[in-house]
Amino acid sequence: MNVGFLGIQFSFGLQQTAVNPIFSFLGASHEDLPLLNLAGPVTGLIIQPIIGAISDKTWSPRWGRRKPFFLIGAIIGSLCLFAFPFSPTLWFAVGLLWILDVGNNMAMEPYRAFVGDKLPNKQLSFGYQMQSLFVGAGIVLANASIFLFQDLFEGSETVTETSLAIPKWLYYSFFIGAVLSVGTILWSVLKTPEIPPSEKELEDINKHNYLPILDRIKTPFIEIVQAIKDMPKFMWKLASVYLFQWYALFIYWQFISPMFEESMLFDKAQALSQAAKMNTTYNISTIVFALALVPIALKYGGKKVYVFSLFLTGIAMLSIPYIQDPLLVLLPMILFGIGWAAMMGIPYSMVSKIVPQKRRGVYMGILNMMIVIPMGIQTLTFGPLVKNLLNNSAVNAILFGGTFFIIAGVMALRLKLPKSLENYVNNDVMSD
Repeated sequence: MNVGFLGIQFSFGLQQTAVNPIFSFLGASHEDLPLLNLAGPVTGLIIQPIIGAISDKTWSPRWGRRKPFFLIGAIIGSLCLFAFPFSPTLWFAVGLLWILDVGNNMAMEPYRAFVGDKLPNKQLSFGYQMQSLFVGAGIVLANASIFLFQDLFEGSETVTETSLAIPKWLYYSFFIGAVLSVGTILWSVLKTPEIPPSEKELEDINKHNYLPILDRIKTPFIEIVQAIKDMPKFMWKLASVYLFQWYALFIYWQFISPMFEESMLFDKAQALSQAAKMNTTYNISTIVFALALVPIALKYGGKKVYVFSLFLTGIAMLSIPYIQDPLLVLLPMILFGIGWAAMMGIPYSMVSKIVPQKRRGVYMGILNMMIVIPMGIQTLTFGPLVKNLLNNSAVNAILFGGTFFIIAGVMALRLKLPKSLENYVNNDVMSD
């Protein structure tokens, strides 16, 4: 059921690594890049909770509840990936990024709810850690394809520094992503049936379908507001953890390459190459450790593993600026990858256990809002912080991010599942 996540994350891997260089090829300056990437937080904030709420009120005997949405999202994303390298102008590429993000967010949110729908509580940790594995695999394959095609085909074309053309070797990664986006999602759609809703759920869905069209349009927004009002205390505490966790992650992604220019005196090309190696290393670590975390979480509890992983990621970020060897500096990324594997799986499994089935889609969307809101806050606040508090230093930025991960770990100590659920997990999780 998780195979489709490979295609979704391949697409996100291309966004992380290749979209900003494409913007630069088309004439964007460095100071333009943050604003040009506004699509991510805006579409994530809007699309995921709305699609989640709509999918909660959907059922088709043929297609199911969640599958129609992530199939449509995959088709949208696939078309955008195919068209992206043909972008004639900067603003054409920016427009495609907005549509691509809509497709990716439309695919990802109901996919997370889909896994929660399918699995009993005792298998949720395994299901979401399997998603973590595919997160790492998709991003690794996306990065590997870029480096492979660059090595194979870059010498066959002439591109000057002033050229505003996208190099042909970059096309192939996007073509592969377009095929994987639809192909892997189709595999999950065709091979994994959804569990029909209960009679009560079906009755609620049918009542919703008979509402006037205006009321049906308003329903998702009403559901989101009501779900936030009814949100379990656990999720409010998780939101405070996410504020520091995701703020720190965005610092890492933005400043790891400039940090190498400062700490190792690399030029921009060398720093970009080193940063790519760092990202590849931690995603390979994610693949290796994603499923290994499952028996550890079952034995010691998801909360303890999650807290420990946040501390490991903080230690990794705090150590990176002090390592001067380009190979040795990859070692902290093993710890970072363990943390990334836990972050991409354990919170989703914990939340999926405590929210009602009929609202799982909207709550998974709200969980994503907890990610994109810190992203927006970081985008607005960290520039002045770097300039006025951190001496405009990328090294200090990475150390700041590491400190935020430690704070996130301390905040995560406050997380506590309901007593009844803890007893269920402890007594029944290893049975069957």
